[in-house]
Amino acid sequence: MNTRVEIIEPLPPLQAREIADVSDLHQLADWLDTRFVIPGTTIRFGLDSLLGLIPGIGDGISALIGLHIMNRARDLGAPPLLLARMGGNIALDAVLGAIPLVGDIFDVAFKSNRKNVNLLLRHLEKQGHHLVR
Repeated sequence: MNTRVEIIEPLPPLQAREIADVSDLHQLADWLDTRFVIPGTTIRFGLDSLLGLIPGIGDGISALIGLHIMNRARDLGAPPLLLARMGGNIALDAVLGAIPLVGDIFDVAFKSNRKNVNLLLRHLEKQGHHLVR
C-alpha cells in the first residue's frame, strides 16, 4: 500500500491592522440616518432626525454620537484630511440641523453619519483592509 500524505501549510493569520470590524458602525449609521421609512414613500430617516426635534440639545446629542464614529475612524488609522471631512459633515449637520423646521428636513436629507461611515469604508478598502461588515 502506497499512501501519499500531503501536508498543507496553513495561511498566515491576518494581522489585526489588516482586519477592520466596522459592522457596529454600519448599524449605528443605519439607526441614526436610515432606520425608518415614512409610510407610502421611499424617504428614510433615523434617530438623528428625531433627536433634532428636541430643542437645544437634540442636535448636540447627535453630534456627540457622530464624533464616536469619527473617533473610531481615527482608531482605525484614518488620516487627518479624512477626519477633517468627517468633522465637517458632523458640524454641518449640527449647525444646519439646529434651524427649526429647515434643519429637520436637512437632517432627513443629509445623512452625515452614513456619509462618514462610507468615507471610512472607502479609505479602509484603499488601504487593503479586510472589512467585517
